[in-house]
Amino acid sequence: MKVSTQKSFRNLHTWTGLLTGLLLFIAFYAGAISVFVHELQQWHGAVQQRSAPPSLAQAQPLIDQVLQQHPQAAHGFNLLLPGAHGPDLAVLWYDAESGKQYKFAADEKPAATPQLARQDFINLIYDLHFTAGLPRQTGLYLFGIACILYGLALLSGIVIYAPVFLKDLFAFRSDQGTKRKWLDMHNVVGVLSLPFHVIFAWSGAVLTIGFLMLAPFQFLVFDGKLLEILEPDFDVVAHVEPSGVQAKMLPPEQLLALAAEHMPAMQPEMLYYHDADDTNGTVTIYGHLPSATLTQNAAVVLNSASGELAGMLSPDQFRPGTTFLRGLQNLHYGDFAGYASKWLYFVLGLAGALLFYSGNLLWLEVRRRNSSAQPAKLRVMASLTLGVCLGSVAGVSALFIAGSLLTEAWHSTVYFSVFFAALVWAFIRQPAKAGAELLYICALLTMLVPVAAWYGSGAFFLTPLLQGALLRPAVEGTAVLLAVLFCLLARASQRRANRLDNSIWAKTA
Repeated sequence: MKVSTQKSFRNLHTWTGLLTGLLLFIAFYAGAISVFVHELQQWHGAVQQRSAPPSLAQAQPLIDQVLQQHPQAAHGFNLLLPGAHGPDLAVLWYDAESGKQYKFAADEKPAATPQLARQDFINLIYDLHFTAGLPRQTGLYLFGIACILYGLALLSGIVIYAPVFLKDLFAFRSDQGTKRKWLDMHNVVGVLSLPFHVIFAWSGAVLTIGFLMLAPFQFLVFDGKLLEILEPDFDVVAHVEPSGVQAKMLPPEQLLALAAEHMPAMQPEMLYYHDADDTNGTVTIYGHLPSATLTQNAAVVLNSASGELAGMLSPDQFRPGTTFLRGLQNLHYGDFAGYASKWLYFVLGLAGALLFYSGNLLWLEVRRRNSSAQPAKLRVMASLTLGVCLGSVAGVSALFIAGSLLTEAWHSTVYFSVFFAALVWAFIRQPAKAGAELLYICALLTMLVPVAAWYGSGAFFLTPLLQGALLRPAVEGTAVLLAVLFCLLARASQRRANRLDNSIWAKTA
């Protein structure tokens, strides 16, 4: 390969990595935790010592109360069943006028005083994965663009590394300086996890800005009819206009019983009501259906008034487009091989975060000057790297503590307070000092996760092992291991800071 060509690919790899690295660090770290979103919801319920799940008999009175207070909700709302989406029986309604989504829980506040949905710490971590804390639509579009640039970084990295692939794959030359050590680690992590990174970049772009990517085909190829062609891939049945004639809905218990007759193996998770108070109203029961394929989602559509079957969809009936889209979703979230894929994705998520963090460190090491005075741009990038990356880690740990001790209204405030405090600290302190200090803060907050859960539940996390329960030991034991890891990294940062050289990570820089 020509030197000029390789240099071009190196520049492409460097700048695409820098432009997306901080966002993708948050995405990968939050994504690693979000793989266990359903388990975390159960953990949260166990820590808060919630009572037994609410009865399904409470569902229809809850729906009636919501529709009485908010008649416009009849156009479309979800009924979440206790289980995969958490321990609550709740109605979710998106108010198009205010642009906000509301949650009405059967066992908490009355329907007249709804809560804003997605305010609990688990959903906040889940949202961080694809918004980084930005407004939802802005974050989605920004992450879609970041995924495309991320794909370019992967492609350029392959071109750069291919000529020395076998020679340097497992090389770890710790005796040749910090730069070489970080470069070897960066290359090994990147190459060994490359197939998964390709999946993440591709699926991330499709899931965030897929519709925007279809725009050229919609207007230039299919004469504005592409969305009509794709409609069966997104909807179980074609939309039917409301008749304008009111009709009483069947209670959820009866609708679920009818759905079980049509698809006995499906495990219901959610009901979506459309035009619920109309004779043409429908209820789509979504659930999990065991399948040998990546797509294990199924749906049964019933008339909400008569219970008549309007349509059903199982994995063996999916069109190619539906199979592709659902399979891509499951690949992205690691939801295809039980706990084996979940733990694998957890490790890959942490490794991916390390990949972006190390990429920034390499950029800083390559561009440092031989003199003791370093350019201002290096100081800014070092502070940004520490503040954003370690601020998000500390913020997520603080969210777990808030989830055990505080109400949902405080969760968002806790995260952003910790995140911005870390960011400010990274800028007012010398990077060599701030790096170790912020890592110690991450270690402390992460170690406090099982302590807060102990205080909130009244039981130490190893106690459930006596009853054979593994959930709390798994969650809180992982927090302890991560805290130890952050502490070891903090000590390594301190040792690096005490070395006498001109690095931005040395106290003498």
